[in-house]
Amino acid sequence: MSETQTKSSLRIKGRLMSASEIERTLVRLAHEIVEKSNGCKDMVLVGIKRRGVPLAERLANLIATIEKCPVDRGVLDIQFYRDDLSTADVRPIVTPGAIGADIVGKDVILCDDVLYTGRTIRAALDALFDHGRPRRVQLAVLIDRGHRELPIEATYVGKHVPTSSREIIEVKFQEVDHDEQVLLVEKEG
Repeated sequence: MSETQTKSSLRIKGRLMSASEIERTLVRLAHEIVEKSNGCKDMVLVGIKRRGVPLAERLANLIATIEKCPVDRGVLDIQFYRDDLSTADVRPIVTPGAIGADIVGKDVILCDDVLYTGRTIRAALDALFDHGRPRRVQLAVLIDRGHRELPIEATYVGKHVPTSSREIIEVKFQEVDHDEQVLLVEKEG
C-alpha cells in the first residue's frame, strides 16, 4: 500500500489486516473464548462504543454458532467516565444508559478494537460496575499496541502490534466505517 494522505496530518504507513484477516482472527478469538470459558453459559459480550460494538456482535454471533446457544450482548458508552475529559468544567452528572443485557453474576467479556494506554478500559470497568457486579470480567481486543499507562492486560488478543508514540492504529469495521481493514498511520511533522 502506498503512503498516501488520509487526513491533513496523517499518512498511511501500511495495512496490518485485510477484511479476510480480520474475519480469520475473530474466528480464532471466538474459539479461544469458548475454550477458556467452557462454553457460553452465563456469558455476556459487551462492546465499548464505537468500534467495540461490532467486535462484540461478531464474536457473539461466532460463539453462538460454535456452541449452538444464544449469547447475550450489550453496549457500553463510556463517554462520561473518561478521566481525560477537560478538567476545566464541572463534570456532567450522568444517569448510566442501559447496557442491554443483565451482567449480574455473569461472565462479561469487554470488547474493544485497540488496547493502548488502558484508560478506555479503566473507564469501561467503572461504567460496567455501575450496572451491577459480574462474576468475572475479561477483555477481548482486536489489536494490542502496547504503551500501557495502567496495569491492564487483555485476556484475548487478535494481534500484537508494537508501535511508536507517533503511530496510530486505525481499525475500520464495515458497520461503522463502510470499510474493513486495519491500518497503521503516522502523524506527520
